[in-house]
Amino acid sequence: MNSESPWAESAQQFQQIFGQSWSQALQSFQKMDLGTPGPAAAPLQLSQPKLQALQQQYLNEAKELWAQGLQGNPEVKDKRFAGEGWATNPVAAFSAAAYLLNARTLMGLADAVEADEKTKARIRFGVEQWMAAMAPSNFLAFNAEAQKKAIETKGESIAKGMQNLLHDITQGHVSMTDESLFEVGRNVATTAGSVVFENELFQLIEYKPLTAKVHERPMLFVPPCINKYYILDLQPDNSVIRYTVEQGHRTFVVSWRNPDESLKDKTWDDYIEQGPIAAIRTVQAISGAETINTLGFCVGGTILATALAVLAARGEQPAHSVTLLTTLLDFESTGILDIFIDEQMVQMREMTLGPQAPGGPGLLKGQELATTFSFLRPNDLVWNYVVGNYLKGETPPPFDLLYWNGDSTNLPGPFYCWYLRHMYLQNELKKPGALTVCGEKVDLASIEAPFFVYGSREDHIVPWTAAYASTPLISGKKTFVLGASGHIAGVINPPAKGKRSHWTHTGTHGKLPAKAEDWLETATEHPGSWWPVWTDWLKPHGGKLVNAPKTPGSTKFKPIEPAPGRYVKAKA
Repeated sequence: MNSESPWAESAQQFQQIFGQSWSQALQSFQKMDLGTPGPAAAPLQLSQPKLQALQQQYLNEAKELWAQGLQGNPEVKDKRFAGEGWATNPVAAFSAAAYLLNARTLMGLADAVEADEKTKARIRFGVEQWMAAMAPSNFLAFNAEAQKKAIETKGESIAKGMQNLLHDITQGHVSMTDESLFEVGRNVATTAGSVVFENELFQLIEYKPLTAKVHERPMLFVPPCINKYYILDLQPDNSVIRYTVEQGHRTFVVSWRNPDESLKDKTWDDYIEQGPIAAIRTVQAISGAETINTLGFCVGGTILATALAVLAARGEQPAHSVTLLTTLLDFESTGILDIFIDEQMVQMREMTLGPQAPGGPGLLKGQELATTFSFLRPNDLVWNYVVGNYLKGETPPPFDLLYWNGDSTNLPGPFYCWYLRHMYLQNELKKPGALTVCGEKVDLASIEAPFFVYGSREDHIVPWTAAYASTPLISGKKTFVLGASGHIAGVINPPAKGKRSHWTHTGTHGKLPAKAEDWLETATEHPGSWWPVWTDWLKPHGGKLVNAPKTPGSTKFKPIEPAPGRYVKAKA
């Protein structure tokens, strides 16, 4: 018997074992029922050519893994298994490599399903969630790095991990940062200003000028109501609000109230009329300006555009300019969130939270929203902290953005259900006259103002191509700018950091290409932040410079309390 015989025999046994495992896995996968609920549901059908290729690839990679295991530690390229404990433990390294092989194969099976794209996306999402949860790094019995730390600390890391687990159970969510180090108004949301107006839905903050002169035309920010406004005012060196004030703009910001039971029956119409429309009129009254500059971020941009269309239907054109940051006006392509939206899901929400719910309207709890968004990136925003906090007994480092991310907000059920049905499901905002809001037919093309539209290239909440899809819906002059990174990090990219890049396009005869891909192909990439491009665009819309006001508000709208105000401090 030659020297290769033992390996050949082992490899044959290994192939038989993995072949049996493959067969069992395939049977289980095919029995998965992710179709329409009810009698019409059918087992999944898999593409046979893809299935055969995947099986052969699996067996080939399994053989290679077995050979690497016999020679020493197999190569593992994944940050979850990058620590020294994994590298020095052959059994742990092999288990990690085998897990990654199985994960790749299961994702391949998901791609081999013969179904429409939405069904396939749902299957991929489900498989991704399951594989992320089953990683050996998530379990103390298999996590070589956590075991190594437990030995080195004589069990103190395990004790600290249990303390962290009990703490997070008490607070109701996994800690992503040391929340004890942050306080709204003390070291986040610190730009000086005053609350100059409030109603039951929002407080209006006017910020103290940082220049001797300001543009005569003020700036109004409408942030999303699904989280708190201070994502735009985290620290002085990464605050969009402070940066805008430093450019000489008299700046106002809507700070949405965190809804409680008293607001559970509020509708989309209420948020439009009592939100941006009330804010616009208040800013006009305080400043004396007939028109103002406006900015909407994410859902805030959808709300702002709807409000401006309502006002246009009433014969009013209060916006001198409109900036939309990572905003959906056309909901045709909504990225990963699309997997959650269908008629059954929307009806379920309407029956439990909407106006016709048996128990009356309800609140969508902020923690549910926060958990959903976290599981869109499970390895980075969930299991990474489970491992660090509980298995290793570590305290996550201070990070202002993650503190904000954990500071969730509730939503009134009727508002949320209307938004789901008419925007995400039926995509009616882009259709002129299809929606009636506050008694008016909505037509986005009726807004007579230039638009600055921004998208983030790696955004999984508002894909940049979906942000670009806003441009055909608006009639005024439009500018589109693309930034690097994701939904939040792409927006919060101060120039002083010198990070990332952005793309601009001059257009052809002042017109943008019809397709987003054509825009990118002919766009120019620039290093650093997109903020200066925006402020250069905004500057002429601000009008002439005048002396900065010495006091906030006006005779009618007196300061109520210092910024950031009470509303933003209310917890969900």
